[in-house]
Amino acid sequence: MLHRLLATVVAACALLLLAGPAPSAAPRRIVSLSPTATESLFAIGAGSQVVAVDDQSDYPKNAPRTKLSGFTPNVEAIAAYKPDLVVVAGNSGDVVDGLKQLKIRVLLQPAARNLNDAYAQIRQLGTVTGHRAKAAKLVASMRASIARTLAKAPKRRSLSVYHELTPDYFSATSKTFIGRIYGLFRLRNIADAADSTASGYPQLSAEYIVAANPSVIVLADGRCCGQSASTVAARPGWKNIAAVRHRAIVRVDDSVASRWGPRVVDFVRAVAAALRWADR
Repeated sequence: MLHRLLATVVAACALLLLAGPAPSAAPRRIVSLSPTATESLFAIGAGSQVVAVDDQSDYPKNAPRTKLSGFTPNVEAIAAYKPDLVVVAGNSGDVVDGLKQLKIRVLLQPAARNLNDAYAQIRQLGTVTGHRAKAAKLVASMRASIARTLAKAPKRRSLSVYHELTPDYFSATSKTFIGRIYGLFRLRNIADAADSTASGYPQLSAEYIVAANPSVIVLADGRCCGQSASTVAARPGWKNIAAVRHRAIVRVDDSVASRWGPRVVDFVRAVAAALRWADR
């Protein structure tokens, strides 16, 4: 009950991030400049209200993708779609104030810190778009799916993980959203000890990774950079890493691994699958 109460509080606070005039009805022309929000909007049944999404929103395939950028948003280009709601993941270029001056309502949903944040954002989208019940149902389904996966996962506590963001060994520590997913499995994250700047995303070295001998390797650079279990095994000195020897290497779609929407369930399942190999 406590985690649900906390999620409710987070959702209530998040509503304060809405800027612009209050609508008299649910929005009918939504522009999403957040790939995560795009996925969530379609998952809760608000897809028909979405008229444009940014150039990084590649899921679902029927989302109305445009050349709009969420990283360098152009207020005039966004306004050209005549939106009554714009969802953003950040305030780059002071886009929130720019849209507010045009009397366009904006919802700012920054990167989630943990699953409760992710659930709260989905509920918030449901409230704002008129799909509260579907959003609540989606969150309940995600919770249940993740709980089932965790219950079936190996219970050993001595396993470690290396999460690869890029082929030049940038990784993610336990303080990130990705890292907290690994924390659900009680995995030791090898990147933690190497994060001297506390950025959450340190660049490791091949020598460091080999010495750390991770039990599991998760590749989030397959689609972008062609990395796979075979390319990892072919790296000099990597064939003796535990994850390589036990074939506990999982390739997760780059976008799934970088977002905190409905497909985080797929990410959790992928990690669990890799653990079954590592635990042999």
